[in-house]
Amino acid sequence: MDFQVWDMPGQIDYLDGSFDVDSIFTGVGGIVWVIDAQDNYMEPIGRVTDTILQLTELYPEIKYSIFIHKTDSLTEDFREDTIRDIMQKTSDELFDSGLENPPVNYFATSIYDHSIFEAFSKVIQGLVPQLPTYEALLNTVAASCRFQKVYIIDVMSKVYIASDTAPSDLSTYELCSDFVNAIMDLSDMYGWDRKQESATDERTKDICSQTAESIVGGVRNHTLYLREINAFLAFIGVSKEPKFQQEKAMVDFNVQTFQDTMLQVLERS
Repeated sequence: MDFQVWDMPGQIDYLDGSFDVDSIFTGVGGIVWVIDAQDNYMEPIGRVTDTILQLTELYPEIKYSIFIHKTDSLTEDFREDTIRDIMQKTSDELFDSGLENPPVNYFATSIYDHSIFEAFSKVIQGLVPQLPTYEALLNTVAASCRFQKVYIIDVMSKVYIASDTAPSDLSTYELCSDFVNAIMDLSDMYGWDRKQESATDERTKDICSQTAESIVGGVRNHTLYLREINAFLAFIGVSKEPKFQQEKAMVDFNVQTFQDTMLQVLERS
């Protein structure tokens, strides 16, 4: 899928007739509205509900996400009250206007942790039509390899396009994201072009055909396993198994099978 992100000022009314609405919103899969939790949020709530109400009639396929931003500096009790108040007021305004069960998701975000990446990951997943297939495949490989959690991560943006359906916490995703960052930094320094047409002997061709792989243990009592899927995606598994190294051959086989199946799904999508 080809994803594009447009950054648009929220205070501008793009539906007032002076803009070409079709050129802006045709083909849009999702809209993210950022609300500052530390500011007066009543006016932004009014604008976002008006936008949702008007666009739902014209473009019913659009999905909406509201990022409740800058919640990190609020006290825990006040933070929960603020998040709940924004969600309640938005839902009430939409319901009072006749829109029941609107396609709106809410995320508390901050630039000081990985919550913003987690939120964008959920937004992207909502736009991936093959998500149930990916989740089923990841559930299978997680069970067969006894991974605590598995992700398919976009190595450039660090957002994950799918994960297994096991419960997750932000700290686990932070581990995986930091792991990808470290691998990318090392690749920039020591990586090389693996184009097979430049290989001159069978051994070099065999090395070129192999996908990248990395394992690191002892990270907060976790073992992290990374396997390249293609130039853009990586599989990451998080394990707490004490005998992970002894079972690596089984893990390699299962993940290779998953990778082959995943590439077939990507080719057909």
